[in-house]
Amino acid sequence: MHTAEELKSIVKEKYGDIAKKSTASDSSSQSSGCCGGNEEKAAKTTKSSCCGGKEEKDYSVLAEDYANLKGYNPDADLQLGCGIPTKYAKIHEGDTVVDLGSGAGNDCFVARALTGEQGRVIGLDFTEAMVSKAKTNAQKLGYSNVEFVLGEIENIPLADNTADVVVSNCVMNLVPDKDAAFKETYRILKDGGHFSISDIMLQGEIPEGLRNDAAMYAGCVSGALQKKEYLDIVRRAGFKNLIIQIQKKMELDDAIYLKYFTEEEVENFKKSFKGIFSITLNAEK
Repeated sequence: MHTAEELKSIVKEKYGDIAKKSTASDSSSQSSGCCGGNEEKAAKTTKSSCCGGKEEKDYSVLAEDYANLKGYNPDADLQLGCGIPTKYAKIHEGDTVVDLGSGAGNDCFVARALTGEQGRVIGLDFTEAMVSKAKTNAQKLGYSNVEFVLGEIENIPLADNTADVVVSNCVMNLVPDKDAAFKETYRILKDGGHFSISDIMLQGEIPEGLRNDAAMYAGCVSGALQKKEYLDIVRRAGFKNLIIQIQKKMELDDAIYLKYFTEEEVENFKKSFKGIFSITLNAEK
């Protein structure tokens, strides 16, 4: 079983590599995705996957299509998300928006189109290479009201009551201390503010081996919580009026389960396991 610091190191290394490879290729279509793995395959596809490991096959593709959204910038889209939180974020002109786990800036630039010139958008990421890439993208676009800061979600380097809206896209599942992460989210929101977070949740237990698989953690699956446990953490942080805006089931290929089960056990497991879901959740302070 990995410690919290070991998991952070694994995630930071993986996402740092993705940022560097994307910068080197100067094309988001060259991104290796949130699971990394087969670089040759990654270079041939515009999709990335949340799977983990070095399997030859993409086991799920959760990234949503941002291409038609105002503010979309392809250089910032590494297709690492599992939803479009800005779509449900109810961002108004002049709002201050904070994106937790902002990557190369994809959701920040979409949020900036909604909050306008009078608003402010702050992206937070704990991977230096991602922050560097995001800053470069913002400079190319000439945005003076979008900024990117280095820091961890469990200890956000922003003042209390900073944000009208917080967004996050498939990142909270990567944070070892989710209680701290949501308490910090609550702290930086203004009274009456809200968040829109896309993330991964489970309904049913996954194999212990898969849960302890570091590559699967970096991908997105093994760091996910049971749906009830996740929502309980959000409520404990003080949030109210929780609404799941959208929920989609994702499928893992049998090849992943066969690493931990026999074929017969896989069939029995799939009958009792409700599934892995990408959700977009809204809640208010």
